[in-house]
Amino acid sequence: MSEAKGIIKHIPNSITCLNLLSGCTASLMAMEGYLVNAAFLILLAAVFDFFDGLAARVLKAYSPMGKELDSLADMVSFGFAPGVIALAYLKNAVLGSPSADFVPAELSYPQIALLLSAFIIPIFSALRLAKFNIDTRQTSSFIGVPTPANAMFWASLPLVLFYGNYPLIEEWLSNEFVIIGAILITSFLLVTEIPMFALKVKSLAWKENKIRYLFLIALLVLSILLKWLVIPMILFVYIIFSLINNLISKK
Repeated sequence: MSEAKGIIKHIPNSITCLNLLSGCTASLMAMEGYLVNAAFLILLAAVFDFFDGLAARVLKAYSPMGKELDSLADMVSFGFAPGVIALAYLKNAVLGSPSADFVPAELSYPQIALLLSAFIIPIFSALRLAKFNIDTRQTSSFIGVPTPANAMFWASLPLVLFYGNYPLIEEWLSNEFVIIGAILITSFLLVTEIPMFALKVKSLAWKENKIRYLFLIALLVLSILLKWLVIPMILFVYIIFSLINNLISKK
């Protein structure tokens, strides 16, 4: 019996390691310019991130190590990997190819600074994760955008361009200043003090989960209207519903 318990307690951490593996592979794919592959691997990491927490709750296999391992895995999958996707778009805008070699001797200082700005995303993701680990206010909700939500935004961009036909977005992602603007805005949202509702539920009751159900309904309607374009909009719809939820809660 004790041997079975020993195996069970490692299940959540094993799922977390799959999250980390997905994030590492996504980073490699993005470095080589395979952005669609990287995007799907970040989505896969998000699936593992959901199920490791679910497994820990169901199996009652919480541990301090699991909490730290989860943050480290999230840093790679939802911090570094999205940063490499942003770097690929900056390389495409500045150097003409998402898989262009980074050779400092062949670049000007402004070009180097532009390319390195992509790593603002992992820096602020690390700050977000560190803050989450010590912030007692974030037990049932979030303060600031969660790193997986931010990663979903960056992972959605290659999918929108590959599966949809949106010349305007393609033009925007060819402009290094638009990309840097997106980097700064999304990084700021990670550490902002705006309360955000969590999608985790304790029951399926409408009263307790009204904002969550309305959020999902809104996404369903938008997906019918906007198709692939809805994916990068999920982050901003989530922020809008969180702000509405905050206003309602204060009344």
